[in-house]
Amino acid sequence: MNFALFLFLLLVVTGAVWVLEIAWLGKKRAEKARQPWWIEYSVSFFPVILVVFLLRSFVVEPFKIPSGSMIPTLQVGDFILVNKFAYGIRLPIVNEKVIPIGEPRRGDVMVFRYPDDPSLDYIKRVVGLPGDRVEYRDKRLIINGHPIAERQISDYLSKDTMQYYSHYLEKLDGVEHQILIDANAPSFVPQVKTFPYSQDCKYNADSLVCKVPAGHYFVMGDNRDNSSDSRVWGFVPEANIVGKAFFIWLNLSDLSRFGTFR
Repeated sequence: MNFALFLFLLLVVTGAVWVLEIAWLGKKRAEKARQPWWIEYSVSFFPVILVVFLLRSFVVEPFKIPSGSMIPTLQVGDFILVNKFAYGIRLPIVNEKVIPIGEPRRGDVMVFRYPDDPSLDYIKRVVGLPGDRVEYRDKRLIINGHPIAERQISDYLSKDTMQYYSHYLEKLDGVEHQILIDANAPSFVPQVKTFPYSQDCKYNADSLVCKVPAGHYFVMGDNRDNSSDSRVWGFVPEANIVGKAFFIWLNLSDLSRFGTFR
């Protein structure tokens, strides 16, 4: 279900009752007569719904991490906050940008509507901007012909799979972040889908090369061999952007993760 649409409809209904109560219904009612329950609830909840709707639409939106594609940066069960105005003010529901403020940068962790099913929100790291030539060869990221700096650190033990992964610090446009590589996973990308501008990508046994079209972004998960991302289903249109993830505010399985991501 589209929660934003549900919240908007709830706002419209309670707001209409609130206006009617002030302008007409309240004046017709006897002086000490009690409000009907549906008016009482609508008038009470309208201000709360209005504040939640405005905050969620234009300031911050909560988001729960559903999968392990961003491990180790984000863990399954992390509750994060998404900055809704970092990439411009957008109209609720239709997601149309009306006030440009900023654009995604390489290294940003971005929430967006999944191109194949816009009712789903996905979260990945931006690695390619419009016009970039993105190459992923032998599990190394290369942007516009320049290999992205990385250094290996201690192996990472996944709590979910109890498997060790090669663990690296990757530096993308000054943003240093952790990535995982499964040495046993193949270098080629399996089960590639047909997607818009797929003609701008070339795949072979050990690499892929994509030219990012205008108005689109190339995104990848930090858990590189366990992420379905732009390598599989293509580019993220600018119109699908939701916001920039910046803060972990809760993980019920590990309370120490509060505030560990920005």
